[in-house]
Amino acid sequence: MLHIYNSFTRKIEDFVPIHPPKVGLYTCGMTVYDYAHIGHGRKYVGDDVLRRILTRFGYDVTHVQNVTDVGHLASDADEGEDKMEKGAKKYGKTVWDVAKFYTDHFYTTMDSLNVLRPSVICKATEHIAEQIALIQKLVDRGHAYETPEAVYYDVTTFPGYDKLFGRQKLTEKKTAVRDSVQTGEHKKHPADFALWFKRVGRFADHAMHWDSPWGDGFPGWHIECSAMSMKYLGDSFDIHTGGIDHIPVHHPNEIAQSEGATGQPFVKYWIHYNFLRVDGKKMSKSFGNFYTVEDVIKKGIDPLALRYFYLTSQYRSELNFTWESLHAAQSALSELRIQISKLKAEKRERSALSEEKLAKVDAYRAKFDSALGNDMNTPQALAVVWELIKSNVPSQDKFDLLLDFDDVLGLKLADISEAPTEEEAPAGIQALLRKRDEFRAAKKFAESDTVRDQIVKSGYEIEDTPQGSRVKKKTI
Repeated sequence: MLHIYNSFTRKIEDFVPIHPPKVGLYTCGMTVYDYAHIGHGRKYVGDDVLRRILTRFGYDVTHVQNVTDVGHLASDADEGEDKMEKGAKKYGKTVWDVAKFYTDHFYTTMDSLNVLRPSVICKATEHIAEQIALIQKLVDRGHAYETPEAVYYDVTTFPGYDKLFGRQKLTEKKTAVRDSVQTGEHKKHPADFALWFKRVGRFADHAMHWDSPWGDGFPGWHIECSAMSMKYLGDSFDIHTGGIDHIPVHHPNEIAQSEGATGQPFVKYWIHYNFLRVDGKKMSKSFGNFYTVEDVIKKGIDPLALRYFYLTSQYRSELNFTWESLHAAQSALSELRIQISKLKAEKRERSALSEEKLAKVDAYRAKFDSALGNDMNTPQALAVVWELIKSNVPSQDKFDLLLDFDDVLGLKLADISEAPTEEEAPAGIQALLRKRDEFRAAKKFAESDTVRDQIVKSGYEIEDTPQGSRVKKKTI
């Protein structure tokens, strides 16, 4: 049984889909105006693990993810300038070029982290008609009103808006964007949020714009997620994910506008990921601690070591990134690959398991699934992996079970090649190689270098690959 923490009810609940075995999963995507960073990586690896867990537990998952490739106002907006336009000015591109470039970069980054592509990738710019239609429903049902500058959602028409996710009263609520936007003279309530901005006044030169019943303009931020999630998953669906920064404003607004338009419950389970800190601080270019996956690769670290690092923390806990902790993850992943390659190289024929060994295999599988079912406790699942490696379960069964676990972990263990055979190098050299790998896994780098020198002096070269270390006869 899968148990997950529902941010909406603020408690762990049994997961019961609306239409089992089908599960509708919507994951908030990126605003593609800049490079994806390692903080994004944590969230999207989390989404990927969630999807893999759901599949493991027998559900048929439709995974929908948006791409915010249309400009919208943000909390750090400068005189009404949106993120897309800021990105265009920063990099000397058009807003359309910026959107395409950083969308491509985002999915290339996700590929390197072995994040499965969503079932549906929906771009905001390709769903303007759906957003306009949803806004029109809200206008027709009395939840939205038009002003000279925009169409706003009237939060006072949605009972309980101020209590969504256990928030404070509306009078105490901090608004989503700068004061001049949120408290304009034509708004009925300071918390009312824009569904559609008209291309007038300070937005007269807004680069992205479309025709609408309310004039030439562009959508507000929140409306795209409601319009696209409901198009592909229906008025009510199972799971919606996001970062914890979406809890105060974005997700309450999604609920209000979605349920205001349909009269139906919007999402059954809400899952939110905690922040990634870097050296104990918020990641920021101004702090000099803004890192991308490319930065990880430049330091000679496998992106899958970063994925392993993410798995060492439960998704609701804050995770602190340091280069030392990432090197430790790389060492752990290298050791795991070494163990996999050794198991693969043994190539023993499978023999019938004794009742005792069969019970052990079943127990490890149940223990692993229990960790996953316990609100996606990936650190506990990794602990089961290492416990299994040290066990006396027969090699072939151990190997198969580790690959089974990796269907969720996503570390590409099935791609690991066999360890070099004795025919390729003498047993003594192979023993030295294993000793070096053990020193490296333990971060005893001086000792590992000494062993390396012994191997090289014996006429062999060492190749360190993502699949593990191997030796070959030195060529002249």
